[in-house]
Amino acid sequence: MSKVYVGDRTIDGIVVTVDGEPLPERTDAKRYSRNGFEWSYEGPEPSQLAFAMLVDHLGDTVQAERLQPQFMRSVVANFQNEWEMTTADIDRVLQGLR
Repeated sequence: MSKVYVGDRTIDGIVVTVDGEPLPERTDAKRYSRNGFEWSYEGPEPSQLAFAMLVDHLGDTVQAERLQPQFMRSVVANFQNEWEMTTADIDRVLQGLR
């Protein structure tokens, strides 16, 4: 099933959705940050976003944690203010990382 991940900076702050619903932070599985999601740099908040996207995409917290550092550096750290990524986009990136 194809999903669409969208990030935006709004007047109310950071919004990240998957198919129009808020993306769970997944701090229950691994906490990189207490400050929620962020992007466009390398750090704890982009790590949390990368992890949450990978957990949602892969359905596997162990694999998500293993791939998170590379995914954060190669993708999340390079996002613009507004971004959109599909499951196909994520699959392509992960194939390049493996």
